[in-house]
Amino acid sequence: MEQVDSFARELNREYPGTGIFLGEPMRRHTTFRIGGTVSLYAQPKSLDAFVWAVRELRRRGTEFMVLGNGSNVLFSDEPHKLVVLGTERLDTVRVSLDSMICGAGVMLSRAASAALEAGLTGLEFAHGIPGTLGGGIFMNAGAYGGELKDTVEAVTFISPSGALRTVAGQECEFSYRHSRFQGSGEVILSATLRLRPGDPAAIRGRMEELGALRREKQPLNFPSAGSTFKRPREGYAAQLIDEAGLKGLTVGGAQVSEKHAGFIVNTGSATFADVTALMAQVRERVYQNSGVMLEPEVRIIEGP
Repeated sequence: MEQVDSFARELNREYPGTGIFLGEPMRRHTTFRIGGTVSLYAQPKSLDAFVWAVRELRRRGTEFMVLGNGSNVLFSDEPHKLVVLGTERLDTVRVSLDSMICGAGVMLSRAASAALEAGLTGLEFAHGIPGTLGGGIFMNAGAYGGELKDTVEAVTFISPSGALRTVAGQECEFSYRHSRFQGSGEVILSATLRLRPGDPAAIRGRMEELGALRREKQPLNFPSAGSTFKRPREGYAAQLIDEAGLKGLTVGGAQVSEKHAGFIVNTGSATFADVTALMAQVRERVYQNSGVMLEPEVRIIEGP
């Protein structure tokens, strides 16, 4: 803990005004509203501060992770010996002609709205995704037939050695819910998105249409991490879960949504153990019913 305290003091000395929270509960920073404390949650106040923090943590050999909006993450309930760097201040958006450069902490909804204001099409699908650009690139987020891989022209990141690098979108190894940044140790800082000129009325209309679909189909009134399982090769996860008769199945405060079987929701008091036990039951019963073993889409962070 002294090492973490020392890092916090040094970060605040180098960049006064940085948000520093010792023993911070991760339920405050994830859309599931579940999770125990971490040793330190820090919000570097600028790009320079963020880069400094990543390099310093690596120099010290301190375990850390980067978190955007926490919309696809489930933390266990015990204390975590972990430093979390939030990307909230990496929030710049610059639009020029048919492209946008956005910081990793920019919410996808904000990026889509900025594209609309500039009369650019290509991000309508992302407007309702409750994550950041960095997190979206990390997992190649998508919805309603669109994926970020279709728009990403280049990504700037911190390499494991601490160098700043930029690669083209084709080098990001995008595939379904996958990118090169998973397990590479590379920390996303920003990205250039290539879009197309479009009719603002048509863009707005498509965003409103998709928003209505989400409100109709998805359990937005409960905390969740979005789609709990990846789409299998055979059909759709929600369909397989529904066919297994699992809608409404409950473990403690966790429930398979009665509105959309692809979502496990927190009905108000769910714990990490509730959610993971329910996920295990769903996987087993779907496998028994269909022979398909579902793969979790939500990232599970276990302590310490």
